Amino acid sequence: MASDGFTTCLWFDGRAEEAAQHYISIFKNSQLGRIGRYTEAGPGPAGAVMTVEFEANGQRFVALNGGPEFTFNEAVSFQIHCADQDEVDYYWNRLSEGGEEVACGWLRDTFGVSWQVVPSALIDMMTGPDQERTKRATEAMLTMKKLDIAALQKAYAGE
Repeated sequence: MASDGFTTCLWFDGRAEEAAQHYISIFKNSQLGRIGRYTEAGPGPAGAVMTVEFEANGQRFVALNGGPEFTFNEAVSFQIHCADQDEVDYYWNRLSEGGEEVACGWLRDTFGVSWQVVPSALIDMMTGPDQERTKRATEAMLTMKKLDIAALQKAYAGE
């Protein structure tokens, strides 16, 4: 059994190193790791970046320049749990730059990777025992792209 966790491999079309640099510039506790290059054996051009290891927010990743065959979609996304609106705003603004704001705290970044920027307060609202309050918070959330904690809390409280 693997004893040291998992590494997420992200498939890019020639932008692996750019993506790794982008992510480590956004998240604390991040660093660039080893860079592997294609050899004469291919399948990419000899000397071109094949893989980039990096750590973002303490999570291990490998960015792979695999070509255009596969692209990202919302079936896999990364959740960022935010303590307050400042964190929501920071991650939302940094990750949506050059990408696309979707809905309900979801966005696609400039590389097509999907992210959920989620205030921890919302998780508390969604898992609370009062279904009527949860319903109001959910209805409010469904009207938003970037999540607004104050508006969600007002809806949850019935204000």
